[in-house]
Amino acid sequence: MGYFIIVGIFSLIGMVVSNRLKSKFAHYSNVPLSNGRSGAEVAATMLQYYGIHDVRIMQGQGMLTDHYNPATKTVNLSPEVFNGRHVAAAAVAAHECGHAVQHKNAYAWLQLRSALVPAVNFAAKAQQYLLLFALGAFGLGGSNVLLYLTIAAFGITTIFSLVTLPVEFDASNRALAWLNQSGFTRGKEQEGAKDALWWAATTYVVAALSSLVVLLYLIINLTNRD
Repeated sequence: MGYFIIVGIFSLIGMVVSNRLKSKFAHYSNVPLSNGRSGAEVAATMLQYYGIHDVRIMQGQGMLTDHYNPATKTVNLSPEVFNGRHVAAAAVAAHECGHAVQHKNAYAWLQLRSALVPAVNFAAKAQQYLLLFALGAFGLGGSNVLLYLTIAAFGITTIFSLVTLPVEFDASNRALAWLNQSGFTRGKEQEGAKDALWWAATTYVVAALSSLVVLLYLIINLTNRD
């Protein structure tokens, strides 16, 4: 029961933060850039500034699906960001290019996150099934082996969530510094970009806290059984 309460609470918090992020994005999508550049143009200019010539800028699908893929060296921008000529588009495009800059500079936290991806993909798929069996074992008085495996899986995904935090915050800091230095955003535009990226980062904070609390809950359950 405790697990489901924790998940329910953080799901609610995550929903509130996600809705707030969408609201902020919609708001700053109505604040045009004074230079009239699109998100794709912002990304291209930032990559050129940092001497990054082997990263492609791609238009993806969906809303807020923007991401940088270090494996394919692509900055993938949602249509609204790729074509948008507003503060939200500039902020998101610059943030994703911030990851490309991290990649070029061999930023340690990004390298660690990339190295964890294979293990995280496996753990994320396995943990939901392990958890169900482990909780069933509690009721049947079964072995602790399943719980140990569940904790290991949650441990991997939790580490990944925590490692993601400095990666995302650093990318936002790089983006904001470049947007201001380059003159793409100034004054209220810069404050808007900062606000939008802060709410985007908050979603990662909530995810990390949720994962950490569930991991601690499982560890406490194991301790009580011993």
